[in-house]
Amino acid sequence: MESAIIWIITGLVIVAIIFPYFIKFRKQQKLDLQRQKEAEGLGLNKPRGQYPLIDATLCIGCGSCVRACPEEDVLGVVFGKAMVINGVRCVGHGYCEEVCPVGAIKVGLGNIKTRPDIPQLDEFNQTSVTGIYIAGELGGLSLIRNAVEQGQKVIEKIAKDGARSSVDGIYDVIIVGAGPAGISAALSAIKNELSYLILDQQEPGGTILQYPRRKLIMSQPVQLPLYGWMKKEEFSKEDLLATWQKIITDYKININSGEKVETVGIENGSFHILTSKETYTSQQVVLAIGRRGTPRKLGVQGEDLPKVFYQLIDAQSYNGLNLLVVGGGDSAVEAAVGLARQGNNKVTISYRKSTFARVKKKNEERINELIAEKKVRPLFQSDVIEISDKSVRLKINDDTMEIPNDFVFIFIGGEPPFIMLKEIGIAMGGEEKLTSAELVSR
Repeated sequence: MESAIIWIITGLVIVAIIFPYFIKFRKQQKLDLQRQKEAEGLGLNKPRGQYPLIDATLCIGCGSCVRACPEEDVLGVVFGKAMVINGVRCVGHGYCEEVCPVGAIKVGLGNIKTRPDIPQLDEFNQTSVTGIYIAGELGGLSLIRNAVEQGQKVIEKIAKDGARSSVDGIYDVIIVGAGPAGISAALSAIKNELSYLILDQQEPGGTILQYPRRKLIMSQPVQLPLYGWMKKEEFSKEDLLATWQKIITDYKININSGEKVETVGIENGSFHILTSKETYTSQQVVLAIGRRGTPRKLGVQGEDLPKVFYQLIDAQSYNGLNLLVVGGGDSAVEAAVGLARQGNNKVTISYRKSTFARVKKKNEERINELIAEKKVRPLFQSDVIEISDKSVRLKINDDTMEIPNDFVFIFIGGEPPFIMLKEIGIAMGGEEKLTSAELVSR
């Protein structure tokens, strides 16, 4: 009798401990499955750059990777296995890979033969065109750490190969882009006594320039050539840009800002870089231009008015105004949040889809709070038809509406530089590499 009672009590204790966990597990799995289906329907499970690659035969479904990911909603556990829920949000921190107890997850590009948006690179980040290298997120991997390391790696390879110019006016290397990868490459060029020049259509900073004021940028400790360690794991936009500017000043980095590269040609074994202002010649080229490219436009009447912008530099400059933000990604949501927090602004956000499906969890929470407080008015499934001096006309489903407006901020992505890469002759994905003769003929 006593034995039976003990067994009953033991069973009840086990049930009391395990049952709540089982209910919680089932609830979370159901939620992850629902999120997975929604993401697949919106095409968010497909990669844009790096991607969590999961070996289902090794995965034990412990959920460590889900909890470690700082971006949230990238991963989930479905039917006892880790699954990619929203691959678009992956920025390559790699924390999921670090915490997996069985080595079932890697962050990478996967099989690039199926990726027409990823250039073919060798182990030194050299493209299919000998002498042209890629550093930074244009190659598919995000994060400042990756950009800095790649910028240094490609220059060290160029220096080791000894491809130095003995002709005045011909650089050893021209670096296109003044973001983290470009700055790192320039520092490494100085260290290795290479003649170089950085060209950038904007001011130094790269993609960071497009971020709203005081946006926090995640990094990882990384060592810059000559400069030393950047040990912080989080910077504000302003702090990071100030760091780049100090480096440029202290090391007298040779940079031409406001000069857009139009194309790169090959002649007599040298590269000719045609910009919006001049033509330069170099022995080698490093493309560190990112993936965003030129801001994409709406193509509507009035878009050329001076009230229309494609980035938000300082939200505090706008007060007591009617403002429209166009787009549904992180940049658009962050801009809307920043403008709505200034007080007295009437902020409207127009997005052609029915929900903010592509944004980080924190941004989603912030924008939803402001919508609930009626500080931001969302217009889902809407498109801008016309922009005028004092108003904007939009189409919502089958109806049109006109709203008062002082400024418009457009964040609908950019035109990636892939066309330029193909014109240069750089092979993408599973494309065949061109011969030297074919490249010269182009």
